[in-house]
Amino acid sequence: MTTNIPRILAVLFMVLVTSAISLPAADVAPAQPTIPDRTFNVCDFGAVGDGIASNTAAFMAAIAAVEKAGGGKLVVPAGQWFTGPIDLCSAIDFHLEAGAKILFSPKFEDYGNSPRYRPLLQATNAHDVKISGAGTINGHGEAWWTAAETFKQEANAKKARSNTMPRPNMVGFERCERIRVEGVTLTASPKFNLVPARSQDVTIYGITILNPHKKSPNTDGIDPSLCQRVLISHCVIDTDDDNIAIKSGGPAGEGVSDVLITDCTFKHGHGCSFGSETSGGVRRVTVRNCTFEGTDIGVRFKSDRTRGGLVEDVVYENLTMKNVGQAIVITSYYPDRELPKPGQKVEAQAVGAMTPKWTKITVRNVKSVGGTKSAGLIMGLPESPASGIVLESISLEAPTGLRIGYAADLTLKNVVVNAAKGEALLVEDSVAGLKCVE
Repeated sequence: MTTNIPRILAVLFMVLVTSAISLPAADVAPAQPTIPDRTFNVCDFGAVGDGIASNTAAFMAAIAAVEKAGGGKLVVPAGQWFTGPIDLCSAIDFHLEAGAKILFSPKFEDYGNSPRYRPLLQATNAHDVKISGAGTINGHGEAWWTAAETFKQEANAKKARSNTMPRPNMVGFERCERIRVEGVTLTASPKFNLVPARSQDVTIYGITILNPHKKSPNTDGIDPSLCQRVLISHCVIDTDDDNIAIKSGGPAGEGVSDVLITDCTFKHGHGCSFGSETSGGVRRVTVRNCTFEGTDIGVRFKSDRTRGGLVEDVVYENLTMKNVGQAIVITSYYPDRELPKPGQKVEAQAVGAMTPKWTKITVRNVKSVGGTKSAGLIMGLPESPASGIVLESISLEAPTGLRIGYAADLTLKNVVVNAAKGEALLVEDSVAGLKCVE
């Protein structure tokens, strides 16, 4: 059942933060890669930048030479460099000069066999790896997207849990240390664009990610997975799935920690997200000074009973949103079709290792204008309510209000929801401990 609260609501609450509540560190400073001062040029190894000749062997030879020398900068000059998969070594700066465009082969078989495709460009068990410059990495994703969209539609029709056709990610780091990706443009990825996984000290600065909206399914922008000490700043991401998705799909305790996302612009996409895999846990994350323009969602936490875990000590702050579908979404029902209808009673289940738990989350200083769907959603589980959440200095415009269910100890301070239709806050009977003062 929905509680009636005035349509335009200004909610004030004075919150005392006790010493028991820890907040994310304000800054994250990952260790940076150290690259020896020596330079190689891919042309010296037989590469031809005409967009036609295959340069796979030339890239392999050049990177082998860098590795044998103990590291250095490998320069890719202006030109169109057609190639198959590339493996980077340790202590390398893979540098794309202005006008350089790497064109990856569109042949599926070049990247292994379904479902275990390898990334187009990857580093595995490496240290001190850098990708830099003003060039472009193009994944020929259009070769994959039509089949992936058909797969997605068929899976949705069957209400299958997964609707993602296996495809390779474009740039991947697996179990690496001291990574920096700077300046480059990533475009036309077959699937996720940039995935650091089980890696430490990751810096992603000033990159651009471009994939066509509604034509490039599941093309997440940046997905840090089971990583520690990650800084993502001054990036522009325009894509057809999560702009950023922090993933933690490992055993409890192996998760993500110490992440700062700052001064980024998110255009088309599904927002700056946590999940849906959170079983390994996520803690100490800050998202600040970011702009959302036409994204489906802004602030997003998503998981379900089959892949959840503890997510805590998270701050989103100083965010500007324009024409965003939903400003704030925290849900333990993913995908959306599993969401209970307003007033629907849900049976509690036993709490286990995969139960989602959202706690100690603060969202503050957010202004959203021109919202296109609703103000948002906060929906935990009957056995695991979303708890310890603070919304502070929030101004939201949307067609409908903010729905809240299965939540406890929710604090609203200086929150204004302007709903064009219906109530500003749709608070269900399953909510306990809503602390607010008009």
